[in-house]
Amino acid sequence: MAGELEVSRYSPADYEKADFKAEDVLEAIADFDDPNIDRDGAIAGVLEDDSPYPEVRSAVANTDDPDIPVSSLRAWVMGIAWAIIIAGLNQFFYFRYPSVYISSIVAQLLSFPVGRAWAKVLPNWRIFGLSINPGPFTIKEHVLVTIMASVGAYSAYATDIVAVQRVYYGQMYNFGYQWMLVMSTQLIGFSIGGILRRFLVQPPSMIWPANLVTCALFNTLHAQTYAGMGTRGGISRERFFFYAWMAGVCWYFVPGYLFQALSYFSWVCWIAPNNIVVNQLFGYVNGLGMSLITFDWAQITYIGSPLATPWWAEANVAFGFVFFFWILTPALYYTNTWYSEYMPISSRISYDNTGSSYDVSRIINSDASLNLTAYQEYSPLFLSTTFAMSYALSFASITATLMHAFLFFRKQIWIQSRRSMHEQPDIHARLMSKYKQVPEWWYAIIFVSMFVFGVILIEVWHTEFPVWAFCLSLVIAFFYVVPIGMIQAITNQQVGLNVITELVVGYALPGRPIAMMMFKTWGYITMAQALTFASDFKLGHYMKIPPRTMFWGQVVASIIAGTVQLGVQAWMFTNIPDMCSPTQKDGFICPNTEVFGTASIIWGVIGPMRQFSTGQVYYALVYFFLIGAICPMIAWLISLKWPNSFIRYVNFPVIFSGIGYIPPASALNYVPWALVGFIFQYWIRRRHFSWWTKYNYVLSAAMDSGVAVSIILIFFILQYPMNGTIGLNTVQKWWGNTVFLNTADGMGLPYLPLPESGTFGCVQCLSFWFSWGGGA
Repeated sequence: MAGELEVSRYSPADYEKADFKAEDVLEAIADFDDPNIDRDGAIAGVLEDDSPYPEVRSAVANTDDPDIPVSSLRAWVMGIAWAIIIAGLNQFFYFRYPSVYISSIVAQLLSFPVGRAWAKVLPNWRIFGLSINPGPFTIKEHVLVTIMASVGAYSAYATDIVAVQRVYYGQMYNFGYQWMLVMSTQLIGFSIGGILRRFLVQPPSMIWPANLVTCALFNTLHAQTYAGMGTRGGISRERFFFYAWMAGVCWYFVPGYLFQALSYFSWVCWIAPNNIVVNQLFGYVNGLGMSLITFDWAQITYIGSPLATPWWAEANVAFGFVFFFWILTPALYYTNTWYSEYMPISSRISYDNTGSSYDVSRIINSDASLNLTAYQEYSPLFLSTTFAMSYALSFASITATLMHAFLFFRKQIWIQSRRSMHEQPDIHARLMSKYKQVPEWWYAIIFVSMFVFGVILIEVWHTEFPVWAFCLSLVIAFFYVVPIGMIQAITNQQVGLNVITELVVGYALPGRPIAMMMFKTWGYITMAQALTFASDFKLGHYMKIPPRTMFWGQVVASIIAGTVQLGVQAWMFTNIPDMCSPTQKDGFICPNTEVFGTASIIWGVIGPMRQFSTGQVYYALVYFFLIGAICPMIAWLISLKWPNSFIRYVNFPVIFSGIGYIPPASALNYVPWALVGFIFQYWIRRRHFSWWTKYNYVLSAAMDSGVAVSIILIFFILQYPMNGTIGLNTVQKWWGNTVFLNTADGMGLPYLPLPESGTFGCVQCLSFWFSWGGGA
């Protein structure tokens, strides 16, 4: 349908001219079989001198005015202010439960009226040659402010290392150590992302779908008009956004506070609350989510907006979920594989052989080393079936990503390594080629400086982390950036390196929890930060922000935000009594620090050799490395024989990694996400393309921002005051807020009771000699 609508704009003569080199145009756009590309739509975009992708055309203007102010004093003041405020507030609430997260979309919304007020109220004076008020608040200033705000929106991963060292291991190193650790882990990734931008930013096929929602919101707020919006009548984008945003703000009060059962809408479990099998299959808390629906947009978008991800990628994720979690997981669970029937079918925690939460304090010495005798007397570590499956899929995604990149992307990688910006077959690249690019040596200086920081801190302070391991972690990150980045830029799904880095360091440096945390952070976060940098650079690419301005905005905001986060964290540990204690009176119990610290013990102290080595409980899961390598080869061979079949839409890295958010995500976050994606990204896009072009991304931005604002209002008005006791005996206790918890699903009941002995599995040994079918 999309292609037909675009074709109608041109005469047959136009297409006769285009067909002459259509194949050349399509090959230049993507040097691989791109599932996102539509032949007719791509040619239509080329004839319009626009993007070949209708998604990009609908959200991004194909024009640029280089004279629009961007790097103004106003933009820098607002950007730095948001980098301080959001980083400080989010770090403060990061250690609290319940918590609240202030996203960059809130800064994007609030910056608009602030910028307009600045332009209207402040005088046009000059300070050191810089104008205080350069005129109307421009869309480019707005983009720069939002990017600087987003850099510090998430707590720096390394701050958890500092907290865990203090809480779990009694190591309180000075601020210099902490600052170098945070800066090194954050900025090394930025330097790698910048060096590899020619592969991840400049090609038109790297569309980065999540950025299209942000672009649509910018253009809507600033009332931009451009050809890609189409000519559909009806209300304006601005009014549509306002109506949808208000609806999002108001409606979330219902499933988010007043009637939470609409969020966890496991209606089948309410009919049979004590039937364990029904609750395990249809439940949303500890079940497999076959109840299908939810009325909570926050739950639907927990793994990303379904209105941004291409439908074919959502279909891959949905297939992976159905096969691995609705077919394979019940088959393993109800055959008591891994003694799983003594635990809930789906859970976020690990268990001992009594079905209780695993108590790591019982197996460690005072110096956090493993007490083998205590470990043998206590219990091996067991996982719920979905948790074990998530590890298996993580293993498969690691090898599948490399194999897929080699088979499908090798030509694109080789060509892009030699292609300059102005040679890109894309209007946006040509427009951006007019600006001065960031020299490679800028990125090299940051990389070398942060590498030196890393070497200094691991050598001067007691970390038990050798320099060779530091280098290995960076090699792993660098090796995976391009393959994972290309997959994310095409599918909106990111393959995580957290599990593989934990596995590698667990075998390489057993018994060193601090080293494990550092290896994981440099290996995983370096890659994640590189892709964050690339994604933001693509946003700047779409919105025509000068690359050098983007570079300095991201680097300065990262330094400021990381410093603020460390300062807030240090103040909290100094001034808040019983910080990170389970009984802390104000809720500062540090739940994320607890998870991070427990992982350091499980992977750094117990180690993967006691979980995945030959003869151990979960040894069979390592075969997923082989499965992950073989599956893309099969798809590639089929595509050679039948290049135009459905196999061109099959992406095994997405199938394996798309469901990698489980845990902490659950079926609640996947099934409704896929259903909404099917409605908007397939049905409406095919049948009502003009509506989809004009409103789809605006609707996503409106709902995302509306829910973000509503969450903040609920927290500060109804939950944070009086320490959460507002409505304690009324709204918090009524049926609509408790029914989903008073079921076998809500209580996380296992299928089988404990044996008469009180334990399951092998009690007095460290090795477990059973395979897939092992049982009690």
